[in-house]
Amino acid sequence: MVDFWVFILALSILLYVLLDGFDLGVGILFGVAPSENEKRAMMSAVSPVWDGNETWLIVAGVVLWGAFPVVYSTLVSAFYLPIVFMLAGLIMRGVAFEFRYKTQRWRPVWDAAFASGSLVAAFMQGITVGALVEGLPFANGQYSGGDLGWLDPFAILCGIGLCMGYALLGACWMVKKCEHEARDLGYRLIAALSGGLLAFLAIVFALALRAHLQVMHRWLERPYLFIFPAVGAVAAIVLARSVRRRNDDRPFSMASLMFIAAFGTLALSFWPYMIPFQISIQQAAAPQNSLAFMFWGEGIFVFPLMLAYAVISYTVFKGKVRTDQVYH
Repeated sequence: MVDFWVFILALSILLYVLLDGFDLGVGILFGVAPSENEKRAMMSAVSPVWDGNETWLIVAGVVLWGAFPVVYSTLVSAFYLPIVFMLAGLIMRGVAFEFRYKTQRWRPVWDAAFASGSLVAAFMQGITVGALVEGLPFANGQYSGGDLGWLDPFAILCGIGLCMGYALLGACWMVKKCEHEARDLGYRLIAALSGGLLAFLAIVFALALRAHLQVMHRWLERPYLFIFPAVGAVAAIVLARSVRRRNDDRPFSMASLMFIAAFGTLALSFWPYMIPFQISIQQAAAPQNSLAFMFWGEGIFVFPLMLAYAVISYTVFKGKVRTDQVYH
């Protein structure tokens, strides 16, 4: 049961990062779209799926709360402010998504709210990941960092990096789903964003290894772990070639593969800890009876149903969007 729920949690987080990542990225890039036609196309590209994408964040939170309550309580205590700002950003972008279509006079305000809400949500998620990698302050097995124990330069760097990564996913999604001006804008943005993201990943990887020597020793003892960075590098090369050849379908797949490689690198670097070098998976797991009880609801009903819903949604709404279509 513990291994099963670790797998479900990891898959939920990965699906959220990939799926909500690209529509947060589209929101971030929304602020640089030069015309209403491009903005309308960007909205239409994400409107059929963005609500379902955010649901994976709820799934990950529920699994964490039920299967690993120690980690849930620790993360909520440590990241209270980032979580509040992240939720505020998600709420603001959700409201702006609907309201901008209903008004002309206040449309620039809602456009700014959509872009800034997406940026704030992505930045706070990156700060959370960066603070976890850097290491949270603990005393007697309890978080002891106070309200701002998560705030340091490395976490801020990770916040900027995740915004850049989500923006890359968003640009690749624009190439995949849009035509004409919006697609061309996506192609122009991919080159700069992919180069910046690769530089960011290299810097963060080096800083993380330097900060945690035990992780460096683990990688040196197990060279097969380098498969994930190697996969990410190959995906970046294929991404560059697909952009040069104007292959609309491939950039998003390769950008997603880069994220999967980064996720695998991070997970294996700190395995079997859920909070690096403080709380392990076995220490965090709920009692066996609780895990088994959750299995009959979330495990064999809710999670498979959500997977089926996601597959059907992306199948029904496949293909390009037209600029003459409005997202409502």
